[in-house]
Amino acid sequence: MRLLVVEDEPRMAGLLKRGLEEEGHSVDVVGTGPEGVWMGTENPYSAIVLDVMLPGFDGFEVARRLRAAGRWAPILLLTARTEVADRVEGLDAGADDYLAKPFSFVELSARIRALVRRGQPERPVVLSVGDLRLDPASRRAWRGEDELDLSAKEFALLELFMRHPGELLTRSAILDQVWDYAYDGVSNVVDQYVAYLRRKIDRPYGRSDLKTVRGAGYRLHDPGSA
Repeated sequence: MRLLVVEDEPRMAGLLKRGLEEEGHSVDVVGTGPEGVWMGTENPYSAIVLDVMLPGFDGFEVARRLRAAGRWAPILLLTARTEVADRVEGLDAGADDYLAKPFSFVELSARIRALVRRGQPERPVVLSVGDLRLDPASRRAWRGEDELDLSAKEFALLELFMRHPGELLTRSAILDQVWDYAYDGVSNVVDQYVAYLRRKIDRPYGRSDLKTVRGAGYRLHDPGSA
């Protein structure tokens, strides 16, 4: 297998390269975020071992940029951070697994083998409704050629509507999908966020695709429906 190691600490990078080569792998090593993106974009790798703390920009950003570029080699994230939020950020950025430092090389090798056996994940489909497009992988959305600046909740709400074009979505269904069953916030939070979303996807373009169904919920107009 051909592997990429992105690690800026020379001793750790050397140990990883030597150990993986002794197992018969071909190993490329770089030490900065920009180098990791360039190598991962230009070359086909079976897997990428990616440190979080890197010069240039961190491993989370490397993972995001590789996924946005359509590079789907499995990523094993190495992190000295133990907080759950940091691990979640890495997985959300596109990493497939993580390993906390210090770690056993035997475990690292086993995790790489497991990721390669699992294969490269299929790129999520870009959703399209009329001239609205949304890419779940890169977490980007567009109206026509204009990229939309959406908060995390606005993005999740738009994704829900675009996965169900033309369908009536009740407020309770939206709460269940975008918030959670136990959400105890203000009762009109769905209405508030629909209003926020309209200000970004409809009003600047003279559109009214996100429609209110009085007394029932909301529907995203599907121009392609009969």
